[in-house]
Amino acid sequence: MTSPFPAVNSMSSFWRSEPDPLDNHRSTDALPETCDIAVIGAGYAGASTAYHCLERATAGGKRQPSIIILEARQACSGATGRNGGHLKPDVYSRVGNLANEYGVKAAAEVAAFEMEHVSAVQALVEKEKIDCDMEVNRVCDVHFDPAQLAKVKAGYDSLVAKGVKSVEDVKFTGLEAAEAVSAVKGARGCFSQRTGRLWPYKLIMHLLKLAIAAGVNLQTNTPVRQISNDPDAEGRWTLTTDRGSIRTKTVIFATNAYTAALAPQYRDKIVPVRGFCSRIVVPNPPTVPMDCSYTLRFNAWDYDYLIPRPDGSIIVGGAKSTFYKQDIPSWYHNTDDGRVVDGATRYFDNYMQRTFHGWENTGAYTDRVWSGVMGYSSDALPHVGHVPGKPGQLVIAGYSGHGMPQIFLSARGIARMVVDGAAYEESGVPRLFKTTPERLASGRNDILAYVKSPDVGSKL
Repeated sequence: MTSPFPAVNSMSSFWRSEPDPLDNHRSTDALPETCDIAVIGAGYAGASTAYHCLERATAGGKRQPSIIILEARQACSGATGRNGGHLKPDVYSRVGNLANEYGVKAAAEVAAFEMEHVSAVQALVEKEKIDCDMEVNRVCDVHFDPAQLAKVKAGYDSLVAKGVKSVEDVKFTGLEAAEAVSAVKGARGCFSQRTGRLWPYKLIMHLLKLAIAAGVNLQTNTPVRQISNDPDAEGRWTLTTDRGSIRTKTVIFATNAYTAALAPQYRDKIVPVRGFCSRIVVPNPPTVPMDCSYTLRFNAWDYDYLIPRPDGSIIVGGAKSTFYKQDIPSWYHNTDDGRVVDGATRYFDNYMQRTFHGWENTGAYTDRVWSGVMGYSSDALPHVGHVPGKPGQLVIAGYSGHGMPQIFLSARGIARMVVDGAAYEESGVPRLFKTTPERLASGRNDILAYVKSPDVGSKL
């Protein structure tokens, strides 16, 4: 087990190959003594929360709250700056499982919420004129294992039969045409749906620029080490950093994998999980260009994802088969994003050639591989809302590597709770995302469930 705080020496991802001037920004030389809202974390969740808090204050004609964003390392240096850039809603796969466990209505809320993100982020990019390579297209979700495909197809069919609106856009292709439609070797079946892709670092840095222009205080390289056990007589929490302390009325944990380091009640509920991603360069592009994103599902727990880039390169993430079951400490409760597992590095070699028809002579090669640390939830659902028993503390974390289609509107919900005083049920965030005493008391651990079970199918 590694340190619960962000590693000091991290690898650079492709997304961070063009550092923004705000990368190491500090709005003031010293920390202010007090503020209204302290957001811990300057990634997707933190930047989106600040953005929405400012918007809610303006829309409601309220005084703009004083906001500080405290980031342990550089701005957007965590999971957001290292992910696959894939804004892919899950409207039938995991949602089918949610329907079985929590009922169709609750599952449909999650599906609709995720699908809304594609339009919401696209509208944000257009409104704020954000240069982040945003593109809305289709994703091809390919299955190789017949048993897993049958399970997902049954869940999809059930959602269709029950009239769940979010699956109306989904198209299924069976065994007979799966390889031809997907261009993936060995495909047994595939689904297609609307999705988005973008340059995540550029999106977040633009949101931070907007926040700073509106008066938000950004403090990078300022890790929060401790939070007082109780608020003081004025109802303020004391945050202790390496550069001094600050007292605040509201604390927002946009800390994802590192949440439990400051909020110990989330220990083993939001777990640091390390993953790997790569960029593949294509010297001789194929005759038929790749125009959609992909998820490649080898069994219940092993999958890859990839998106084509405007520059012709491909971003590919995954490689679980090389380390997931064999070396659990290499990824579970692991915050070391300063190195990669050897097997993961080799995994991406000749990836396009061995996976796709028509790519055999492209000369595609791995340009770089990097690691990132995600916050996995023990019940596979994010934690959003007021931290139980801690008035004035809220959390937006635990997205299990699936935050791109969940975070932006969850942040809007957090802003409604903080700025408008709305109840969670009025926030617009799915009921299943609410952080509750019952979830924190549960001994459930879905993260390790698949790993400790026998393989379902095998990789081709």
